[in-house]
Amino acid sequence: RLPSRTVAIISHYYISRSQFSPTLKNINSRTNMTTTRMGTDDPRMSKIVIHNGVVYISGQTDATTNDIQGQTQNVLAKVDDLLSQAGTSKSNILTASIWVKDINRDFKGMNEVWNKWVDPENKPVRFCVEANMAREQLLVEVQVTCATK
Repeated sequence: RLPSRTVAIISHYYISRSQFSPTLKNINSRTNMTTTRMGTDDPRMSKIVIHNGVVYISGQTDATTNDIQGQTQNVLAKVDDLLSQAGTSKSNILTASIWVKDINRDFKGMNEVWNKWVDPENKPVRFCVEANMAREQLLVEVQVTCATK
């Protein structure tokens, strides 16, 4: 329990501070924070979210082929397409998150495709881990975060 004088000082501080809220609101309104959502037809998520110059895409998968290299090529083509829709490219990728079904079996093949695809002058930070995939036929999932330019 605080002494009454301390409570009075704390109360005065909050009352005095509240007098400045219009000024604080004006400062906050000058920060031009924008959010754009694209590909919102899926009830669970947006395919692309752009917030303050950063592009976030949903995880991309492919089930049209049964091998890691084919799936990785198709997934990275989807990433290219989404980044293009957002007005950017793989040269501006900041982070890449990669999940493979079997790290021992799939890592090398995925990396062969990734290494040919990634911009060698603008490599992002990246992680790759083994994960149980949402569907049995999926071998790889890729999600990236990217600067707009």
